Amino acid sequence: MNPPLAKIETALLAGDWDRLGYEAGAWVRAIEEAGEQDPRPYFALNVTHLIRGEFADAWRVHAHALQEAADIDRVGDWLHTILKQHPDNAQVNLVQGMFLAQSGQSEQSVVFYKEAAKLDPQSAYPHYFLAQIHERASHLEMAIKEYREAVKLAPSFAAARTNLGVAYQEQGRLEMAIPQYREVIKLNPNDALAHANLGCALAEQGKLEPALQSYKEALRLNPNDAEIHFALGGVYETKGRMDLAMKEYRAATEANPDLAPAHTAIGWLLMEQARPTEAMDAFNRAVKANPEDAQALYGIGRIYAAKGKRESAAENFAKAIRLEKDPAKKNAIMNALLASGQVGD
Repeated sequence: MNPPLAKIETALLAGDWDRLGYEAGAWVRAIEEAGEQDPRPYFALNVTHLIRGEFADAWRVHAHALQEAADIDRVGDWLHTILKQHPDNAQVNLVQGMFLAQSGQSEQSVVFYKEAAKLDPQSAYPHYFLAQIHERASHLEMAIKEYREAVKLAPSFAAARTNLGVAYQEQGRLEMAIPQYREVIKLNPNDALAHANLGCALAEQGKLEPALQSYKEALRLNPNDAEIHFALGGVYETKGRMDLAMKEYRAATEANPDLAPAHTAIGWLLMEQARPTEAMDAFNRAVKANPEDAQALYGIGRIYAAKGKRESAAENFAKAIRLEKDPAKKNAIMNALLASGQVGD
């Protein structure tokens, strides 16, 4: 066995994730300098990032570890050998589950996550990663059960609390979600996502002023987050502050020119200001970013209808009706389509 691989396996068996990351990083640098290829150190680095909650970094190295079928086979064979030698090691079972979950074998990963939890009942990680599998399968109650267990075992596990809060919020249980977000903020006051999540939940409760403060704090921590600018704009629009809403929507498009909903929101505000030419430009930008943006297509249809261009209006209304999921919004578009039929070319 080569020395770097031996060091990585030693760290993995001990569950020493910091050491695993250090050794994997050293090996990655060595093979890159030598112009060689080996997916195993990248996968070990991926595991470390996932354990730490560094999801962007985990995704970045994922491409070097599990992108190609040959890489998946090599990592799989390596882990199979370790698991065969150490079948009762909780960490090896955990990592095997993580490998399966990331290589298109989510259902098989469940067995190994459960085995890891049985072998190490005090570890929160098997429950945390198992919850994600349940969440992907839309088994939200099962996901919540596992996230709760992870938080019970590790009360300072911020990522588990965040996901638990999001799961509660998806169920509409805002009174359960908000305490989780507040706990994450206590653990890490500089977590912009936690402040944004709290703002979203408060806004859904209709508590607009506290929601504004949470979103503003999130932006203070992460000024270039387009999604947060967009969400803050939505709160301002609900409060009737169209000037501030427009400011935030424009900031969202500056931070991310491909954020279609922000362009669409700008378009509708411009429509309310009787500025159809500028609105059309905003709607077209939205459709360019997302050809299936139903509300942008609806806006384009409205502008064509106002100009008496019945066929163009009907074409966009029809597309919007096909794509719109919200029944009330779909009904409004259908009414606009019927009305446009009374307008001559």
